[in-house]
Amino acid sequence: MQKRSYVHGYSDREATRLSDQANTLATLLHHDSLFPEGSLVIEAGCGTGAQTVIIAPQNPSCRFVSIDLSPDSLKQAEAQARERGIGNVAFRIGDVMRLPFPPETFDHVFICFVLEHLPDPGKALAALKKVLKKGGTITVIEGDHGSAYYYPESESAFLAIQAQVKLQAAGGGNANIGRQLYPLLMKAGFSDCRVSPRMVYADSSRPAMVEGFTKNTFTAMIEGVRQKAIDIGIVSAAVFDQGIRDLYRTAEADGVFCYTFFKGVGLKR
Repeated sequence: MQKRSYVHGYSDREATRLSDQANTLATLLHHDSLFPEGSLVIEAGCGTGAQTVIIAPQNPSCRFVSIDLSPDSLKQAEAQARERGIGNVAFRIGDVMRLPFPPETFDHVFICFVLEHLPDPGKALAALKKVLKKGGTITVIEGDHGSAYYYPESESAFLAIQAQVKLQAAGGGNANIGRQLYPLLMKAGFSDCRVSPRMVYADSSRPAMVEGFTKNTFTAMIEGVRQKAIDIGIVSAAVFDQGIRDLYRTAEADGVFCYTFFKGVGLKR
């Protein structure tokens, strides 16, 4: 089974960033990630388990099967769950495009920050719908880099962000996919689809959000693609580095940073 390209890489630094992101956004994204009692839930693309260790304890009566293509990521996910004493999750190697489960196995599908990396997200949703029982539900969460805005404004910061957007697109992904969740769910045949925007707002009156999101999640993510973006000529080193400095500048006392995530739900009739 071939591992797909992940634009952010599989470094320890990236694993830490994913954990920081999940912890910072736990309330914003997951206060309503609550599934019917006794549900069997597939988490598609669990990665290092950053979301798993939040949603599984919130649903103690549910059983989770969390799959990912990366054996190394799964090892980290298992270690995180073990350290926290989480016992309602089974981790398995699995490909969202070729799911190793019979049709209508699961009561709920949970997929977070995965569709943005896939060349055919609609096909992935269709595959997940097949393993979902009739009457079952799906939760999808994605970001949208086009929703990022900040003060002080900076053309270099915009170009650094766009470098990441272009790099992800070159690998077949879409960093602006959040705005497409509703049509994607509808086209995949889900019913009763609803999408709710979840805005992150960070200024110096919210120091935890500034540290956890502006610095450790978003700017760290953009910073992490520096060499790849420069090597293939998307942006110059000077512009990219100035953009990163300007993004960190938004974390200062008079700075502001905003970003919107989108959470979609649907039903299989």
